[in-house]
Amino acid sequence: MSEPILEISNLRRLFDVSKPWLERVITREPRQLLTAVDEVSFSINKGETFALVGESGSGKSTVAKMVVGLLQPSGGTVRFAGVPEGERPRPGMVQMIFQDPYASLNPRWRVADIIAEPMIVTGARADAASRANRVAELLTLVGLSPRDGDKYPHQFSGGQRQRIAIARALSSEPEFIVCDEPTSALDVSVQAQILNLMRELQERLGLTTLFISHNLAVVRHMAHRIGVMYLGRLVEVQESDALFLAPKHPYTRLLIDAVPNLAEIGRDRVPVQGEVPSPINPPAGCTFHPRCPVAMPICSRERPVFREDAACHALTPQASAAE
Repeated sequence: MSEPILEISNLRRLFDVSKPWLERVITREPRQLLTAVDEVSFSINKGETFALVGESGSGKSTVAKMVVGLLQPSGGTVRFAGVPEGERPRPGMVQMIFQDPYASLNPRWRVADIIAEPMIVTGARADAASRANRVAELLTLVGLSPRDGDKYPHQFSGGQRQRIAIARALSSEPEFIVCDEPTSALDVSVQAQILNLMRELQERLGLTTLFISHNLAVVRHMAHRIGVMYLGRLVEVQESDALFLAPKHPYTRLLIDAVPNLAEIGRDRVPVQGEVPSPINPPAGCTFHPRCPVAMPICSRERPVFREDAACHALTPQASAAE
């Protein structure tokens, strides 16, 4: 197995959602902190795609933004291989592909300028001629024409704009790419094309990827390993095939059970009950216990620790026997 290129340890992120100071003084209300990410730890090996999945509000995108440096952690560490602790990776080593390809592209710039910008910022290509040649190569690599470099983003379809975003991410020759739901804003007919392109580029260029998605069908197609998040916490991490064949955490089982499957038409399915609790005031113990079909009294008292690739009291024989 290759060495980890990224190691995340006890990562936390809090957001202050309090009312303005004067209003709090008048009403005598305390500060309110929203826990978006709570003690998340995992590593990603070189050449691997590691996916984070979960319902909206589980903290997936917040983790992604802390990895690329758009947000600073409230606690814990994000460390890349070969980078001293406390320092950021070299410029251009880490890039991000965003969810909305139109919002992430400057509408006033030509495509060639958009793709060349990371090379200018990082100094990857010193002269204009070299950058122009590289832009043409990248456009061809993602299935577009070098002549498309003279156009503006609004002249392309959603799938083509995401190809431009991929080309921009590759222009600084990164080692690590974060994909934050890169196909969720696209038509279903285009999603498969973009996903296949990303897999092909990863194999050809030896890229390492953190893939964020709420779509388990997409994740199964893309990821080598999958981490499941719930209310800011990591509840299960397994190899992709193992997770779908034998999920261990009750939340993971319910998520997989909700995925449409033509081979299982007519089978009774158990939907995820209830709503996601408020991250401002999360439940004590296991945060999933108010919605869990196998919850025990200990689940509301003690926070489970990772054991056998998942954090669940039901996987601990001593806890089950005691209850």
